[in-house]
Amino acid sequence: MRSALSIAALCLALAAPAVAQTPTGTRLTLTDATNAPTRPVIVDGASWRCEGATCTASGGANQPAPRACRRVVARLGAVSEFTWRGTALTAEQLAACNA
Repeated sequence: MRSALSIAALCLALAAPAVAQTPTGTRLTLTDATNAPTRPVIVDGASWRCEGATCTASGGANQPAPRACRRVVARLGAVSEFTWRGTALTAEQLAACNA
């Protein structure tokens, strides 16, 4: 029994750094809040949830932020701000994303 508890504690200790390294900061601001979905929308594996014009996501494919932005804009509409896994797009990248 003591061995099982030791192994379980070791597994939890090893898993904690992996959780801490999970990418965060995936969000966007829609330019038109009327385009915001009322239910979660899944785009490339990311589940987007919106409150007003602000949307956040969890999960998602491992891809560059500009590509993720184009895919989301195709489903939700133009954005004024876009951050994918901690990488915020510049004004030039946003313009290209919304084009």
